[in-house]
Amino acid sequence: MDESSLLHILLGEFYDKLKRLKDLVPRDLDFPEAENKIKVAIGMRRTGKTYCMYQRILKLVEDGIPLQAILYINCEDDRLLPLEGERVGKLVDAFYSLYPENHDRKCYFFFDEIQSALNWPLVIRRLHDTKNAEMFLTGSSAKLLSKEIATTLRGRSLAIEVWPYSFHEFLKAHHTSIDRSLYDKKTQDRLSQFLYHYLSSGGFPEITSFPSDLKQKTLQEYIDVTIFRDIVERHQIKNAQIVKYMILSMLHNVGKPFSINKLYNDLQSQGYKTGKEILYAYADYIEDAYLAFTVPLYDRSLRKVETNPKKLYAIDPGLVRAVTFDETGDLGRLFENVVYLDLKRLGCTVYYYLTKERYEVDFLVKTPRGQKKLFQVALKMDDEETIRREERALLAAKQELQMEGEIVTLDSWLLRGICF
Repeated sequence: MDESSLLHILLGEFYDKLKRLKDLVPRDLDFPEAENKIKVAIGMRRTGKTYCMYQRILKLVEDGIPLQAILYINCEDDRLLPLEGERVGKLVDAFYSLYPENHDRKCYFFFDEIQSALNWPLVIRRLHDTKNAEMFLTGSSAKLLSKEIATTLRGRSLAIEVWPYSFHEFLKAHHTSIDRSLYDKKTQDRLSQFLYHYLSSGGFPEITSFPSDLKQKTLQEYIDVTIFRDIVERHQIKNAQIVKYMILSMLHNVGKPFSINKLYNDLQSQGYKTGKEILYAYADYIEDAYLAFTVPLYDRSLRKVETNPKKLYAIDPGLVRAVTFDETGDLGRLFENVVYLDLKRLGCTVYYYLTKERYEVDFLVKTPRGQKKLFQVALKMDDEETIRREERALLAAKQELQMEGEIVTLDSWLLRGICF
């Protein structure tokens, strides 16, 4: 089938899809407003990148842009595979042939999961330089934020990261609006109930209304698809079992130190043959695919930063619960993970800190505007030992660094969120 015939089918399906879209949960993020820049949305699969595109497309239509001026291509559509950048260019040419009037007006190109197209940056750059078109891309690789964009699209693009629902979006998805200004016992109890639900099931948009058993199965499938599509296939890894073992180990240890040496020894005891350098590379691939993240120590000494382990956090608390099979769970660590994700949504650079007495402060944060602040996270401060431990570490860190800080508890987070 030639590009013109295939594009006619793809666009017909896209128009039908738009008609069926309803009850979209408005996300608390959007593509930046900058006409001459390529807009890029990056995040793990199923976090809602495509729906961010749909949200923008529907807004364009609402603003009077004709559908015929909008091109949407899912670069993972099996009818396009294997997809090369050159074919992306041919599909664009077919789009203009199908609607010749587009030569005389501004168009809007949406390319979903663009990393699936070989040599895509070169074609996107050419289209950006030669067409009267605004372009929107999504991808499931953090490398889109760095290597691939920084080299070919330097200065031409602006990027956002798409995460699973925040707690605020989670409430909207459940059609719930709670007036936090009236933080009485009723409001507190309702928010706490939703928060524990959020900690258990997480914020992936698709599973919001699924029953519990289907949620768990779907989340496990998300992990498997990400492993094989964005790690094993992308990096041509031969032993997928080691990658999966590594990911499950990381998800089991959110909020805890992560050591490649310890993982290497664990794998050796399980009979896996691998090397430490390979495991370091796999850790980078896992973070690149947005499954799990490492947080380094904050210290002026590079040696201390390198010799101290990093801490681990996951893309979503629901993924953690889906693989741990722990009905009670460590809610404190899951809550710490949620606070970490809030900080990342704000665009913060995140570290942890050890005082001179090696008391640990969960987060030392630098905002995009350069503000720095310490955050100690405790689900509850309801016993003297917890209060003494958390306050001791935070007070010591504030004095050593001459930096502001606060303890984030369940109640303070539900009432105010993260404040700078």
